[in-house]
Amino acid sequence: MSTEIKVPVLGESITEATLGEWLKQPGDKVAADEPIASLETDKVSVEVPSPVAGVMGAHGVAVGDTVSVGATIGVIEAGDGAAAAAAPAAASAPTPSPAPAAAPAAAPVAGGYGNHGEAAPQGDAPAALSPSVRRAVLETGVDPATVRGTGRDGRITKEDVLAAKSTPASAPAPAAAPAVPAQAATSGRKEERVKMTRLRQTIAKRLKEAQNTAAMLTTFNDVDMTAVIEARAKYKDLFEKKHGVRLGFMGFFVKAATMALKDIPAVNASIEGDEIVYHDYADISVAVSAPNGLVVPVIRDAQDLSVAGIEKTIGDFGRRAKDGTLKMDEMKGGTFTISNGGVFGSLMSTPIINPPQSAVLGLHRIEDRPVVRDGQVVVRPMMYLALSYDHRLIDGREAVTFLVALKNAIEDPTRILIDL
Repeated sequence: MSTEIKVPVLGESITEATLGEWLKQPGDKVAADEPIASLETDKVSVEVPSPVAGVMGAHGVAVGDTVSVGATIGVIEAGDGAAAAAAPAAASAPTPSPAPAAAPAAAPVAGGYGNHGEAAPQGDAPAALSPSVRRAVLETGVDPATVRGTGRDGRITKEDVLAAKSTPASAPAPAAAPAVPAQAATSGRKEERVKMTRLRQTIAKRLKEAQNTAAMLTTFNDVDMTAVIEARAKYKDLFEKKHGVRLGFMGFFVKAATMALKDIPAVNASIEGDEIVYHDYADISVAVSAPNGLVVPVIRDAQDLSVAGIEKTIGDFGRRAKDGTLKMDEMKGGTFTISNGGVFGSLMSTPIINPPQSAVLGLHRIEDRPVVRDGQVVVRPMMYLALSYDHRLIDGREAVTFLVALKNAIEDPTRILIDL
């Protein structure tokens, strides 16, 4: 008895995903609700749990294939793993190949999951082919009757088809290698083509849409980080002991940004059609690095959180971004974005707006620079700030005023305490 593995509901408005990785191979023992595959959506990776306990059966789709919500991607067989493990081993043994004359020139391709993913009986006709294999056969022109399957019960996989395509025919003697490939091989110059992940495709699409839609402009300022660095050095041990999280700079910047957004509401607004939507709350999107690209989870109602609450939220986002366990809802609905390129060493940048938001704040590295204070040239730890904004909604005066308010709060953190 077999149980079909179906693509779960992925979130609002998300109807398809890309199979990123098979976590279980045919013959592996599987527990109920144990992750067996990883799907890549437009925003995050989603694990597919096993519906029942049993043994991993045949894979219905290959890594990189696009699957729809509710589609069957594989099966779980009943058993403890011993019987199923023997099947792939038996399939790998050499089997007699049909005579060339008996192989059909263009055999019709059979359906994939008409019988819960079980392979068709071996005989004069080839085994039933999955959708990904059928597509590979059509693209490569390989006759499936001449391909020896390495999958379960001798089932042909996409990799088998591609391997058959790349294997040269044994009949004619090999001709002399062309001059150009020979030069390329000896020079050591190599190229690798890797298909863009769904997340990277979505990032590219959204960033290009932002450039095409918004009248984007960037204004700059710099901030003296002396006061914040001193406060952090003085209280970081007590802070971590009390709150269980390290005191960083992002807590100060997020809190200062929520105060500046309250004073300059246009920076926290968005355009919908011919209307401007103003928000009386600050949902701050914070860009964090993930293995497959940048993700932007949202700190909800950041204006109501303390610096400790903000640091705890950011720390949790960072850990789960690396693990790929962020949820869809955690990356929706931000009103303003902060991106810290300084952690990678960036001195200055022009960040791109995250639609439908109208502004994004870019933070950069801190470095000692000479500045004038009270008529004297002194060395201070300085950071460049960059605010990219949609000029359709935000005027230059408002953008500059926002940055000045942020600068004042960072250079005198007491302002954050007394909401000034």
